[in-house]
Amino acid sequence: MTAAPEIKGWCPGALRPMLSGDGLVVRIRPPFGSLTPAQAAAIAEAAQTHGNGIIDLSARANLQLRGVTQASHPKLIDDLSAQSLIDPDIETESLRNLIVTPFLDAETAVLAATLTATLTRMPRLPGKFGFALDTGPRPVLTAASADIRVERAADGRLILRPDGLPFGKPITDLAADTLALADWFLASGGVTNGRGRMAALIARGIIPPGCDTAPATPLPQPEPGLHPDGALVALAFGQMQAETLSALAALGHEIRLTPWRMLLLVGATRLPELPGLVTDPADPILRVTACTGAPGCPQALGETRALARSLAARLPEGKSLHVSGCTKGCAHPGVSDLTLVATARGYDLVHGGTAQDTPSHRALMPSAIPDHLPDHTKAPNAPPL
Repeated sequence: MTAAPEIKGWCPGALRPMLSGDGLVVRIRPPFGSLTPAQAAAIAEAAQTHGNGIIDLSARANLQLRGVTQASHPKLIDDLSAQSLIDPDIETESLRNLIVTPFLDAETAVLAATLTATLTRMPRLPGKFGFALDTGPRPVLTAASADIRVERAADGRLILRPDGLPFGKPITDLAADTLALADWFLASGGVTNGRGRMAALIARGIIPPGCDTAPATPLPQPEPGLHPDGALVALAFGQMQAETLSALAALGHEIRLTPWRMLLLVGATRLPELPGLVTDPADPILRVTACTGAPGCPQALGETRALARSLAARLPEGKSLHVSGCTKGCAHPGVSDLTLVATARGYDLVHGGTAQDTPSHRALMPSAIPDHLPDHTKAPNAPPL
C-alpha cells in the first residue's frame, strides 16, 4: 500500500524555501505581481547562477526558482534584495499572499498598495490563506486560489467577498473591512490544527453578516494573444528556462504575472516569437496541467510532464487533462475531464474528478493510456508514446 503524501500546509518563500527533489524551491512574490525589465533580467541571471535555471510560474502568480542549494541560497537572497524583491523577514513574506489582477489600472494600483500594507497587520492566518485584488470592471481571478476577494459589484462599488460565497459585503474602508473579515474567519472556527480555508468554513454554513451584494459577472479566463493591455504569452505547465525570461526582459516591457500560467507583456503590440512560449490559444497543451513529478518532487511516484506532453495531441477537443505525481493534485486541485495519478505500479485514471477520487482504471503503463482516452481514435496523427 502506497503511503499517503505529506501535506506541508504552507507555501515556500524566498526567505523560507522548501526542499524538493532537485534542491530548494525559492518562491519570489513580486510587489503587485509585476516585474520591471531589470528585475526580470536579474531573476533570470540568479536562476542560472544560484539554481538549475528552471523557473516556475505558480498558480498564485509567483515565480519559483528551482535547484537552489543551501550554499547558494544566501547569495541568491542578496541578488534579489538588490532588486527590491525580498521582504524584511519571513513573517512579512508569509503574510504578503496577494494576487493582483494583471489588468492593473491606476485605481487598482492604489488599492494594491493599501491592501499590501494591510496584510502586514493581519492576525496569524493559515499558511495557504490568500487574498485576491480583482477590481477591474468584471472579475477575472474567480478561479484563482484566494480566501478573501476584493471585487466590484455591477454598479462599480467595491465589495469584499469571502471565497465560497456568491455574494460580498460593500466596502466602506478597505483596510478595516479586510482585517475584520480575517478576524471573523478566525473567531468563527476557520482554523483547525493550523490549517483552514475560507471556502471550507462557508461550506459548513457559517456565513459572515452583511454579504448580500453580488459581484459583476466574471469574465472567462483570457487566452494567449494580444489584449488591450499588451501581449499574453503562456508557458506549458507554467515552467520556463531562465533564457526565456532573459529574452522577455530584453524586449523592454513591464512583465505582469498571472495565475493562469501566462505572462502579460504590458504595452506589447505583437506576440514575441521565442522558444518555450505558447501563443496559439488552440494549442492543446493549454488544456493540460502537470506538476513537477519525479524526480523533482520527492513525493511524486512517477514522471509527469513528458507524459503530459505526449498525451496533449491525443486529447479530444475541449477536454482537459491533469497528470499528477501523487494524490495531492497540487497542480490542479479541481476537477478535470481526465486525471492521471502516478502510483508505485503505474498510473491511475480518473474520469471527471480530482487526483484524490476513485479511478476507473488502475496501474496503467504509459503505452496503454491512449487506449483509455475518450475518442482516442480521432487523433490518428498523434505521435506514439
